[in-house]
Amino acid sequence: MSSSVSSPATSRPSLLNPRQPIKALTVAFCLWKALVYLVIISCPGLGYDTSTSHLYHSHSRPDVTSEDITYAHLPIPLKFVRWDSIYFLHIAENGYLFEQEWAFGYGYTRVLAYIATALHRLIGPSGAARTAVVATALSHVAHYLAVLALYRLSVNVFGRDTATQRLICFLSAFLHIICPAGAFLSAPYGESLFSLLNITGFYVYSSSFLDNKAGKRLSGDVKLFIAAVLFSAATAVRSNGILSGILYAYDALLQLRRVWCQRLSIDACAHLSVIIISGCVIALGLVVPQTVAYTTYCVDADASRPWCQWLVPSIYRWVQGHYWNVGFLRYWTVSNIPLFLLAMPMLAILSRSSLWALDVAVPFIFPRALSGVDQASSSATTASLLLRLAVPQGLLAVMALTSYHVQIINRISSGYPLWYWYLVYLVSGNWGQTRPSLQDSRTFTVAVRGMVAYALIQAILFGSFLPPA
Repeated sequence: MSSSVSSPATSRPSLLNPRQPIKALTVAFCLWKALVYLVIISCPGLGYDTSTSHLYHSHSRPDVTSEDITYAHLPIPLKFVRWDSIYFLHIAENGYLFEQEWAFGYGYTRVLAYIATALHRLIGPSGAARTAVVATALSHVAHYLAVLALYRLSVNVFGRDTATQRLICFLSAFLHIICPAGAFLSAPYGESLFSLLNITGFYVYSSSFLDNKAGKRLSGDVKLFIAAVLFSAATAVRSNGILSGILYAYDALLQLRRVWCQRLSIDACAHLSVIIISGCVIALGLVVPQTVAYTTYCVDADASRPWCQWLVPSIYRWVQGHYWNVGFLRYWTVSNIPLFLLAMPMLAILSRSSLWALDVAVPFIFPRALSGVDQASSSATTASLLLRLAVPQGLLAVMALTSYHVQIINRISSGYPLWYWYLVYLVSGNWGQTRPSLQDSRTFTVAVRGMVAYALIQAILFGSFLPPA
């Protein structure tokens, strides 16, 4: 990449200087989180749902009824307990008592349960408020580490030799701080932990890719396996983490082609074996929770549930469809049109950035193909990594549009780095090769302002227990 566009670091406050990226990102993160925190705890009331007060009541004195508990009397940590987080906390404290609770990430609730149990042994019985503190702290720490992981991933993909490259890496990580997931990255939700695991998995995977390109086969294969473990953990937290397994399917096809077209070697077969084993490890993120549920509900033939008889029993697919109305085109109703409109900007960015990454990669896959991308603006390594990350993100957008509660795309997109890079690409002028066009600059500005406005409005609605979730 060229450094023809100099970094305007000298005009920035020293606290937000990309020349000191970790310090600058830490300051920006703390300021943003403080703002979101103040917005949530300042919200005036319980909203139309009083579930949090009932959760608090279950740990209160017997003579205190849920009607006696007002929003002002709730401990501050419980003001972050809204929507799905009520289920997460209940499951962490009591386990999976009801079938419909299996819709909520097994990996995330087990992490919360482990920490809550450890605290119980150290400092005595806990309660809803303490579990909420643990979960909220976990979300903040995971989000911060995800920001740093995205910075390191960006360095692997784009480098940091020039001022332009450093600015690209910094801005990409900064966008993750203020992304539309907003309050959900502060509250007891799995989004922060998923983002950390998925982005760190991408980082380790990219490190493996670079090692293999440099001929460091052993370290490359070890990192490839470690990345699979991270993706597996991410899948246990959120099922869409399984999409990251596409990277390994793609690598397996490429390696099979090499084995077929070139001379068979022990190294090639060993690398293919590592790829296949790693792919199986990722699948465990789905298989293990389903196996636990199967042994709970399906061993006793007299009490087994309908999904136990399926060819591939899946409690997750059953509860999502039976209890939560998740399925192909099920959400396509007139009453949900406002939610589709709310999700459209993010769906558009995810789709456009995936197509952009494919466009970047085309000249390197088919050197004679026509493309609007200047080959001098990107390296083959960058193009290869962008191509690999484009497919999982693109599929996520399609699945959200056709099968999910579509509005959740605004928060689950936080764990996918490609769209951050696309926004930075718009304002960087083809990675510093040219001046950005007026239209691209406006698109970036509108996107950033929209993210900030949406996140703050969403924090107000979230703190007041109002939709959308």
